[in-house]
Parts: sequence; C-alpha cells; structure tokens
Amino acid sequence: MIAFLFMGVSITVLPFMNVAAKFLSVDYPTTMVLWARYTGHLVFMMAMFMPRRGLGLLRASRPGVHIVRSLLIFVSTVCFFTALRWIDVPTASAINFTGPLIVTALAAPMLGETVGPRRWAAVAVGFAGAMIIIRPGGADTHWAMLLVLGTAFSYALYQIVTRKTSTADTPETSITYIAVVGAVLSSLVVPFEWVTPHSAIDVGLFCSLGVIGGIGHYFIIRAFQLGEASLLSPFAYGQLIMATILSWLVFGTFPDLWTFVGAGVIVASGLYITYRETHRKVTVTRDQPSSGT
Repeated sequence: MIAFLFMGVSITVLPFMNVAAKFLSVDYPTTMVLWARYTGHLVFMMAMFMPRRGLGLLRASRPGVHIVRSLLIFVSTVCFFTALRWIDVPTASAINFTGPLIVTALAAPMLGETVGPRRWAAVAVGFAGAMIIIRPGGADTHWAMLLVLGTAFSYALYQIVTRKTSTADTPETSITYIAVVGAVLSSLVVPFEWVTPHSAIDVGLFCSLGVIGGIGHYFIIRAFQLGEASLLSPFAYGQLIMATILSWLVFGTFPDLWTFVGAGVIVASGLYITYRETHRKVTVTRDQPSSGT
C-alpha cells in the first residue's frame, strides 16, 4: 500500500515540474531552467540526507557507473526541457513514454535477453503510436518532437545501464549523484545566459523545480523498493492525465484527437510489454528446478 502511495505522489508532482519548466521557458533560457532543476535537486538531497550520512552520501562503490547513468539522465532532461519551448507538455509526455518500448528493443542486443515476437510486435505498434502523434510531414509536426524521442532513448539507455551494472549503493547515493552531475554541468553554462528573474513568482517556480524533481524521483525509487515493478509501472502512465489537466489549466491548451489516439496506442503497447515480461518471469521461475531444501 505504501509503495502505491509513493508512486501516486510521484506521478502527481512530476507533471508540475514539467509545466513549470514550460512556463519559465517562455522568458528564460533552457540552461537556467536546467540549472534550477538540478541545483535545487542537489540542495534538497543534501538537506535531507547529509545531516545523517555526511560525506558518506557521496561515497559509491562504483562512481564511474553513477556518473555514466547521471550523464544519460542529464541528456534526457536537456532534450525534454528544450522541446517544451515549442510543444505542449501532454504531447511531450506521451512521446516520452516510448522509453519502455526502447528498453525492450535494446534488451536483446545489449543485455542478451530474449525478446519474443509478441513483444517485438508491441514495440512496433508503440512506435506507430508515436508516429501518429508526430505525423511526419504534417502541418502540426515540429522538429522538437524528435528531441523527445532523444529523451526517451537516453532514459532507456539509463535503465539498460542500471540493469547491466548492479550496485550495492543506496538510492539516496544514486539520486544525489544525478543531482551533482546535473548541477555541475549546468553551472558551467548558466553564467553566460543568465537572466535575472522578473518576479517573485518566477523565483518561486525556479526554486520549486529542484524540490519537485527530487521528491518525485526519490519517491519512484522508494516505491520500486517496496513494491513489484510489474504492478507499479502501469501507474506511471497516470502522468499523462495530470499533465493534460495542468496544461489545460495553465496554458489553456488541450491535445488534439490524434495525440490522444497515439498516446493510447503507446500506453497499450507499454502495458502489454509489462504483462509479457511479468508472464515470462513467472514462467522462468516456475520452470526452475527445486533445490530440494
């Protein structure tokens, strides 16, 4: 029950971060939005965990792996926040949910996992859903939609690296590394594009980015610690509902019919892949010989 509560909190708050990022991107460069998101995240993580763990929070058994994973997450965020300057949050969120499909496609060559014809078919159908949203060559097509595919691909690689390299480090250490890498990289660029915030509201939104991101991603990690991934993963698609409601309230925008159709196809494909992976794991476990103890 607590795992579902944590997952519910994460899918509720993360769309607020994306909507705030889009709102700020109208008047401020993307580098400032990225800097606020990761620096705020780092401050939040240090305030939460440094008093109890000290510098041990940054002590990792395999720091190189954490840095690679953090770089992939950073690239994913750069692509997503940049795309939000031109496309609405629900559309970006829907395309971004091709991530699980990419993970399945990469699992065969990179992890040596067996991907059956049904899951390959689901991957193909899911990407067809993405094409329904993007509609290449159509009047509503924008090149920034390809950036969101870059977001999904980078995040999929992050998940692949996570699967391939097991680590004994705690979730607090992992998520703090993500914040450190993102804060350092964005801090190298932001002085050259700095724009002083125009109002107290904007300052508040900048401050909220890191806090919301830190809370949202930490609760996702905690949820998967306490519950089964096969049961929790489908709830992530609830972000689409929240993103649509917030975009309508803040920007007065609403996805068109084809975006809803494409999003539905992507979600259905993702849910089917989750079902097939769960079924495969159950079958493998059942077919394993007993140890006799």
